[in-house]
Amino acid sequence: MSGMNPSEIRVAGTGRIYLAKPGTDAPADTTAEWGPAWHELGYTSTDGVKFGRKGKTANIDTWQSLTPARTIYTERELTLKFGMLQLNEDTLPFFFGGGAVQEIAPNLDLYKYEIQSDQGEDERALGVEFTDGTEVHYRFVVPRGLVTVSDDVDLNRKGAVKLGVTFTAMASKPDAPLATWLMKDKAFGTK
Repeated sequence: MSGMNPSEIRVAGTGRIYLAKPGTDAPADTTAEWGPAWHELGYTSTDGVKFGRKGKTANIDTWQSLTPARTIYTERELTLKFGMLQLNEDTLPFFFGGGAVQEIAPNLDLYKYEIQSDQGEDERALGVEFTDGTEVHYRFVVPRGLVTVSDDVDLNRKGAVKLGVTFTAMASKPDAPLATWLMKDKAFGTK
């Protein structure tokens, strides 16, 4: 039993978000480098990453009781919401659901990205890491998921363009974890 221990309070002081193809192996611990298949998304808004976990349940009612005899889950959802502040060949297709940026005029820095009416499903693996000081390091890996919501984009002179997304985790295979937390944190040691 932990009790009240202020040394177990975590602040995600700074962090990074990575993308890869679904099923790409993630680092096995919190000190290993992300492999070359993982692309860092760069700067994100100060909101960081918001995790969401929702579930829908159904009650099994009986003739003999006024309260449910049992409650079962009919749906579960794990989401990560964040806003990307950089516009590049990784963030734009991720926001719009797939495709690729193409160079159309070599040596002129002229590129195009075409948004298709049916982009298909752009499944990705997602990695999030954050540190709290120098001793605490967390990583969260979703082996398979996709952007299910893209926020409205504001183009104005009062702030940076932000590509806000909600990424929803999907099962990668039967009995495989939906996501994995890796922690370098003494708070989880055996007591």
